[in-house]
Amino acid sequence: MKLAFLIADGMGDYPLKELDGRTPLEVANTPNMDKLAKTGKIGLCRTIPEGMEPGSDIANMAILGFDPSVYHTGRGPIEAAALKAPVDENDIIFRMNLVTVSEFSENGIMIDYSAAHITDKEAKKIISSLKENLEDEAWKIIPGFQYRHLLIRKNGKNTSLENTKINPPHDILDQSIRNDFFQYKNNEPLFDIILRANKILKENFPESKANCIWPWGQGKKLELPDFFKTYGLKGAVISAVDLIKGLGYASNMEVIDIEGATGLVDTNYNGKAEAAIEFLKQKDFVFVHLEGPDECGHAGDIKSKIKAIERFDKYIVGPICNFLESKKGACLICCDHLTPVYKRTHVSDPVPILFINFNASSNKTGQKFSEMNAKKSDLFIEKGEDLIKWILEQIK
Repeated sequence: MKLAFLIADGMGDYPLKELDGRTPLEVANTPNMDKLAKTGKIGLCRTIPEGMEPGSDIANMAILGFDPSVYHTGRGPIEAAALKAPVDENDIIFRMNLVTVSEFSENGIMIDYSAAHITDKEAKKIISSLKENLEDEAWKIIPGFQYRHLLIRKNGKNTSLENTKINPPHDILDQSIRNDFFQYKNNEPLFDIILRANKILKENFPESKANCIWPWGQGKKLELPDFFKTYGLKGAVISAVDLIKGLGYASNMEVIDIEGATGLVDTNYNGKAEAAIEFLKQKDFVFVHLEGPDECGHAGDIKSKIKAIERFDKYIVGPICNFLESKKGACLICCDHLTPVYKRTHVSDPVPILFINFNASSNKTGQKFSEMNAKKSDLFIEKGEDLIKWILEQIK
């Protein structure tokens, strides 16, 4: 049985007055998902365990079948796995954003979590300069992609750094950084390297929107069970973002890189779909992740979020599900979490899911795939890590 998980990051939303009480998913022109919803199973799944932060790292780990309460150590360690960064058991790994703040002080405001979606070319110059001037025996900087990078504190395990609570920058857009500033200030080595980095940014890159580094999501090295040994599926992940690649590498799945995959609305949809189909011709399972709807949610951009959902439906759902139908396979379509445009950040609400088994008789529900119809369903998966188990039961 061929199986695909198609994940539109942050696609779910709340009803919006600008859309006459509808969500972007309800308004978007999604003929493929609507067609599949008429014969598939619609429901809800709780991808964020109670008490854990509503992040893509936690949610996607759960959707892949690994309990975040057991395996999650932080966002940074997942991305370190993606970059194959040389980390030791006693290291503490931070995700490090290049951000724009009004000022790095108790009076500062978080202006942009991505430094205006800094280009990879510009970011590489900045990170190269930071590495040259800041690295020593205690601190290492690992270049990533665009605004996403890593900061590693060597032998930082069992220090106060492990318990430092820093907000993800995308959670505090247009808000005060006061609490985070004092969290940093209470950890002198971390505060010092941030101040030094910000001075370099100001002096060497005065025209850049990147005027501050923002370390967060720290933890120790990630370890996950082998995906094939756990679920009996030879699988691959396809995504532009390092956290998905990290989950793939850590669980010994194949990681397929796509040229032109940006993590934005203009990503290489066709390349992702073609790669997924080619992989499924030989193997069992593919996890295709699209970041675009999430980025639009963070930006508070309703129009672009609708466009991202429509492109996901047309260029990802359509061709991959056509292939799966021809092979009598199965498909899950969902988001990892909701990113409501008026909140501009993630929330912990259960996510709408759509499951289609092309080798089973039709349910003929006649429903459109939407948050509202998912809530009306009696299908509810309480634990995200049980979703894949439920699906495997359906396709036996």
